[in-house]
Amino acid sequence: MTQSSAIALPASIDQTMAMLEAHDYLAGRSLATVLFLALKLKRPLFLEGDAGVGKTEIAKVVARALGRELIRLQCYEGLDISSAVYEWNYPAQMLDIRLAEAEGVRDRSRLEGDLFSEKHLIRRPVLQALSAHAGGAPVFLIDELDRTDEAFEAFLLEILSDYQVTIPELGTIKAAEPPIVIITTNRTREVHDALKRRCLYHWVDYPTSVTELEIIRRKVPNCNERLAREIVAYVQQLRTLDLFKNPGIAETIDWATALTELDRVALDPETISDTIGALLKFQDDIARINGSEGRKTLDAVKAELLATG
Repeated sequence: MTQSSAIALPASIDQTMAMLEAHDYLAGRSLATVLFLALKLKRPLFLEGDAGVGKTEIAKVVARALGRELIRLQCYEGLDISSAVYEWNYPAQMLDIRLAEAEGVRDRSRLEGDLFSEKHLIRRPVLQALSAHAGGAPVFLIDELDRTDEAFEAFLLEILSDYQVTIPELGTIKAAEPPIVIITTNRTREVHDALKRRCLYHWVDYPTSVTELEIIRRKVPNCNERLAREIVAYVQQLRTLDLFKNPGIAETIDWATALTELDRVALDPETISDTIGALLKFQDDIARINGSEGRKTLDAVKAELLATG
């Protein structure tokens, strides 16, 4: 990515909303405000919410909109420094040792200096995010932080404090320009307050029916208008049923896409039963919806849409 591809940061909340909307992300003013402030103040943005509400997509959209590289650290249980920050290319180091021995090199300090140099350093997401980028500071997405343990969280806290890491063999590497940091969590566990204090916080909720309908119109433009309205109303109703896993926005789009490919123009019990796997991902939820409760939900949706025209 070249320097010319970088785009100036938005100068106002309205410009931030327009920037997101131009890339088909429909954000409320509160989200646009906290994102604008995070960019303006160079503070990490901490996004919390249920899985599937569009937290990760925000980072992707910001990267595209600003012409920045997106660097993603996908968190998981057991994530360690070698996977997240850096590691040495041991096979290449061993090859250099064998070549040095074959050439009769005996200078130990010279050999060590060559082995632990940049050419053998494998940069993982954290170090990549702190490195210089021609197109400006990258967007650094730390995705699903709640999946890691508290030890890694404490390590991350140190990085976000000074935007630097220390590699014993090379010294301290500090970012010339702090990356745009976006942290997401599905709240499977509480993240320590010390880390949250260094961030601007926003709870990302499910969209309103009006917003979700507009998302369908943009993401599945061939979807029949009546079908789109029924899909959104049905999904909105499902989210009130306390399912094991509520359908997210991505699932709504997938369902609308599937039904459009099947040339459906309206919902009916058989269609829902045949395609519900595009929307719900747990058998208990599917069994519940395929029963009488699903039919009641559909009847309520039809009645609501008939009443509102």
